[in-house]
Amino acid sequence: MNPTRRRFIGIAAAASALALAPAAARRAAASIAPTTWQGTALGADAELRIYHPDTGAAQRLIAQSLQELRRLEAIFSLYRDDSALSILNRQGFLDHPPADLLRLLSESRRYSELTSGMFDPTVQPLWQLYAEHFSQAGAAADGPPPQAIAQALSRVSHVDVKLDGSRIELLRPGMGITLNGIAQGYITDRITDLLKRGGLERALVDMGEIQGLDSRSAPQPWKVGIADPQDPTRLLASASMTNQALATSGGYGTALDPAGRYTHLFDPRTGLARPRYLSVSVMAPSATMADALSTAFSHMPLEATQAVVRELGLRAWFVLADGRLVSQQGQA
Repeated sequence: MNPTRRRFIGIAAAASALALAPAAARRAAASIAPTTWQGTALGADAELRIYHPDTGAAQRLIAQSLQELRRLEAIFSLYRDDSALSILNRQGFLDHPPADLLRLLSESRRYSELTSGMFDPTVQPLWQLYAEHFSQAGAAADGPPPQAIAQALSRVSHVDVKLDGSRIELLRPGMGITLNGIAQGYITDRITDLLKRGGLERALVDMGEIQGLDSRSAPQPWKVGIADPQDPTRLLASASMTNQALATSGGYGTALDPAGRYTHLFDPRTGLARPRYLSVSVMAPSATMADALSTAFSHMPLEATQAVVRELGLRAWFVLADGRLVSQQGQA
C-alpha cells in the first residue's frame, strides 16, 4: 500500500484537555512533562507521549513499545516479503500462523459480519488492479475496465478465509488479504496494553490511530479534533476522549490516480474506489474497532452506520461530499 495510506491530518490531538480539569488536577498533570517518540507504523505517522516522573523509565517503556511495534509489523506488513501476511498471500495458506494474525483475522471477521460485509480484508486484488492500472503510461482516467474489476471481485470474499488454530487458508485462487484497514488500530491497542502492564497510568498512543490512556482515579480527557479534509488547518468539530480511541478514514491521503478521483478505500460489493464521504471518524472503546469501522463506514449509507453506532454505543463523524459535517452518537 502507499506509505501515506489514509492518514492525512484527519485527526488532530491536543496534548490533553487540561482546561476541562479541576485546578488541582491541572497542576498535578503539568508537573510531568511527556517523554515523546515520533516515527512510523506500517507506513503511517506514529507518536508516543509517555507521562512518567522517571524519564529513564519512560524511555525504557518506549523501547519496549518499539520492539512490540516491529514484531507486529513483521506479521502484518505488506512491504516485507518475509512477513506472515505476505507469505500467506503468496502461498494461499499459512501453517502454524502467529497468534496475532489469527486473532486479528478473527476480529476482522466480526467486523465483516457487523457491517454486512462492508469491512472486507480480502480487497487486496482490487488494490493490485487499480495500482497496476494507474501505473501504466496513458492509463484510462476512468479506471480499470468493468470486466477487470469483475474479475478482481471474484477473488474478494471475506467468508472464504478459513481459520483454525494451526492453519489459515484462502479458499479462492488468487485471493489476497490486506489488514491496512485494521492493523494500525490493533497495534495501537497492543502497545497501550503493554504500557498498562508496565504500570504506566497516562499516555497518548498513536500508531496510525489514537488511543488515550489515563487509568488514574480522576482521569483527564484528551481533546481531539476532526479536521476538514479540504483544509486540514481547520477543525470541523472537537470532542473529549477518556480511555477511548479515535480513527479517521479518508481517500484524500492515498489517491490512486493523478486527478485524485480514486482512492485505496474499496467497496467490496462493487469494486469501486470512490467512497461516499470525504472522511469518516469513529470514536470507540478500542482502536481496532475504531479503525475497522471507519474503513467500513466509508461506503455505507448513514442509516446503516447509525444502526451500528447505536448498537455499540459509539460516536462517529462524517464529512459529506459538499463539506458538511454529520455526527452520530449511540447510547453509552
